[in-house]
Amino acid sequence: MRFLQPIRKIIMAVIVKPVTRLWFGLNFLHPERMPDAGPAIIIANHNSHLDTLLLLSLFKTKLLHRLRPVAAADYFLKSGFSAWISLNLIGILPIRRDRKRGEKDPLNACYRALERGDILIIFPEGSRGAPEEMSSFKTGIARIARQFPKVPIIPIYIQNAGRALPKGKKVPVPLVFSAIVGQALYYGGDRAALMQQIKLSMETLREEAPPLHWQDTPNQRSDIKR
Repeated sequence: MRFLQPIRKIIMAVIVKPVTRLWFGLNFLHPERMPDAGPAIIIANHNSHLDTLLLLSLFKTKLLHRLRPVAAADYFLKSGFSAWISLNLIGILPIRRDRKRGEKDPLNACYRALERGDILIIFPEGSRGAPEEMSSFKTGIARIARQFPKVPIIPIYIQNAGRALPKGKKVPVPLVFSAIVGQALYYGGDRAALMQQIKLSMETLREEAPPLHWQDTPNQRSDIKR
């Protein structure tokens, strides 16, 4: 809905970006590696619902209409209000996870989005993991890349969002986030090789992240070391 685009821009400029930078704080490393236009694929580790908002805040507002976070339809579309917010304000691209044999490829929506010049935001782990831990990456990203070998895949490592709002929690803790952007990757004809590249790139970015100043889970403010 085009009439919602100005509302999305206002929400991003007035709420999301200020909250990300002032309430949480943000270390943004290598912003020059971010895409200036689509099509492109952003991949990131996933530990919190804050991850999507953080990634959206990294882009210039003029690209907001091109940003399409790929999300599970069964989770984000389960109620009318959350579905409306997810689809119209966040702009998710809902994907069914319960595909049955004989049904159409659930990634068709991703293919069409890239053909339009959109920027996909994908969490290859599939679901939120424990804070500061990465689980194995699913190969759906390689299936998309095989269809669009010239589209850049840009890895971003997110630090601390899982501590600020871990799975199962509703009230975020104001910790400093870090977003470290990696070099663009491309599909070279071998799915296994691409998945290995993605894994190595994300591990390298994690090592580049700033040192953390806590050891225990900061579900309470007193756990944060000053």
